[in-house]
Amino acid sequence: MGKINIGIIGLGAVGERLLKQFTAHPETNVTAVSDVNVARLEEMKRDLPEASTYTDYRELLQDKLVDLVYVAVPPKFHHPIVVDVLKAGKHVLCEKPLANSLEEAKEMLELAETAGVVHAINFPLPYSNPVEVLEEKIRGGYIGNLKRVELTMQFPTWPREWQQNPWIAGREQGGFVREITPHYIQLMHQLFGAVKNIHTYIEYPENEAQCETGIIARMELENGVPILVDGLSGIGKKEEINFRMYGDKGVLSLLNWSVLTGSNLLEQENVEIERENARTGLIDELVKAISGERAKLVTFKEGFAVQEVLEKLLELK
Repeated sequence: MGKINIGIIGLGAVGERLLKQFTAHPETNVTAVSDVNVARLEEMKRDLPEASTYTDYRELLQDKLVDLVYVAVPPKFHHPIVVDVLKAGKHVLCEKPLANSLEEAKEMLELAETAGVVHAINFPLPYSNPVEVLEEKIRGGYIGNLKRVELTMQFPTWPREWQQNPWIAGREQGGFVREITPHYIQLMHQLFGAVKNIHTYIEYPENEAQCETGIIARMELENGVPILVDGLSGIGKKEEINFRMYGDKGVLSLLNWSVLTGSNLLEQENVEIERENARTGLIDELVKAISGERAKLVTFKEGFAVQEVLEKLLELK
């Protein structure tokens, strides 16, 4: 099998990040890109002179060279574009969250499962070295019996300086709950199973167009272990995202996505835990799946389960 040809719809900061990874990977080739921003397309044409460019994503879907489409547009556009990708019979990688409503996510899941194509969501944490080690430590009894899970999210400003755009500041499809928590909901599902009994208190500004400024929520795992979510923006400290697991023998923390620390009754000090990366990445897994091999992917099925929790956190009906 030759290289897998990639089409990318959406060339914002997130889309460009994965575009570079696809370009660098020895088994994938970016052959088509689409964005409504003509100037952005012209920039990309200079970087990828061999790639076809389209202002209308539907033209990209008609490109017979494209094997897989990466949908990297804002959340409210996931549903219509992904539906069109699936109807075109192409493999699809969608940004998170899967959709902008549970109804949309359900339709996307049903269509994906009958389309006979590879479908996945861009959740990078499962493929990272710290999470691989974190999972091994938990399975190996490093913290003993799990007593509590906590997710804290603290931001001096939202949107962040590098992420200034209208939609991510808006209530319709932006906010740090929608942007950040899906990663950790997925990780909770991966490590501990389903989440239930969700109770949330959301703080919103008076301007109904603006996203949340704070959240305090309590959830439970199936065995009753509590999960606490505490998020706040507009505070006088550096950004910090901390995913912490307390057990009766120790504690593990994943700080700011990539720093894993731990302490237990034998190792009282909170020490950073490192190891050479032995896990393959998302693109490696996509290549395996498209080649017919067994692969580890976060599919639309898991994306729908994440969406269910997310909408309860946001009190969306």
